[in-house]
Amino acid sequence: MTTNRAQELAWLRTISGELATLTVTRLEDTLPWYGNMPPSRRSAVGLVAQTGISSFIQWYEDPGATPWIASDVFSSAPRELLRSISLQETLQLIRVVVTVVEERVAPRSHSLREAILHYSRDVAFAAADVYARQAEARGLWDARLEALVVDSILTGESDDELPSRIAALGWHGDGEAAVLVGSAERSVDVDQLRRTARHAGADVLIGLQGTRLVLVLGRMAPPAVDGAPAPTAEEPPRTFLEIAGRLSDGFADGPLVLGPTVDNLIEASKSARAALAGVAVARAWRHAPRPVLADDLLPERALAGDGLARRTLIEQIYEPLLTHSAELMETLWCYLDNGRSLEATARELFVHPNTVRYRLKKVSEVIGWNATGARESLILQSALIAGSIAQQGGRRPPKRAS
Repeated sequence: MTTNRAQELAWLRTISGELATLTVTRLEDTLPWYGNMPPSRRSAVGLVAQTGISSFIQWYEDPGATPWIASDVFSSAPRELLRSISLQETLQLIRVVVTVVEERVAPRSHSLREAILHYSRDVAFAAADVYARQAEARGLWDARLEALVVDSILTGESDDELPSRIAALGWHGDGEAAVLVGSAERSVDVDQLRRTARHAGADVLIGLQGTRLVLVLGRMAPPAVDGAPAPTAEEPPRTFLEIAGRLSDGFADGPLVLGPTVDNLIEASKSARAALAGVAVARAWRHAPRPVLADDLLPERALAGDGLARRTLIEQIYEPLLTHSAELMETLWCYLDNGRSLEATARELFVHPNTVRYRLKKVSEVIGWNATGARESLILQSALIAGSIAQQGGRRPPKRAS
């Protein structure tokens, strides 16, 4: 080591305390976020700054022997500090430290000025590397947590920790949720699915299990602006079926089934069960749309032994009709048994065909399905059969309205 370099190194060691004090003072004067931090965090930031100055002195003593000493600057920082200050704030911190050192040290010699520039570059790259590794680790953790949440929803084995896990994932869904199930290649572009969902006004949890792709959907509320209430959307929110249609390109060929809407994400297992049952039987409907609602596959699901489908048919169609009017129930039975012929139904019931039309319209108003459509008539007939079997098997029918 030359005499001049040895003298400069000795001088740097004598002013290291002064540099640390000047740096902390400059941080308080120039960085508002530093002054707003709790004392423990400010102390940790100051420690990083002091370590940076000490590390520079060690590096200046022998740059070749310790080429990666800059990365040690952040080794003294607690993990929570890395999570509490952003990469942008870290770069601001580095800029302040470098500025203070440069103002105090650089005028002494040209070699010190070059050393500061060289070292500051290494520290900046070291900071980027630290945050990149943190982001990668967080990404892997989020992926594992997301897979765990989706698996819990599929199996219905939710526990008290499920809400906290969902919150940890940064779920932005508001209120209702639904589950979309289909197939996909292992190389599915998950990021593109998230972007598409976001543009459609939805948040999404994604689970890829072999070739099965599961999306848990929730609508996102418009964000608040500067603390003001969230703006009211000019357009009505998209239905989950519309959102699923936008996401369909991310799935491979094959059935794509959307489960029924539930009140919140905690109850999404009900939607998942229906969607999984629908995927298993969707090919039995030759002209099934894509995506298709799980409730539009109720006959196929019931025939395949899906108890949830049978209960849905009974509770949403058979029992409401039985409760509302025996006359409507009889008219629907006759209409379906006579091949959806208005004239044949009218003759059997000794009424005018217009009366049959009126009663069928009332049926549609009561249960939401239109008996005159080919597909919906199959659903209604399946509901009548399932309800009759359940009633004959000892299930108590609801009390009829007076």
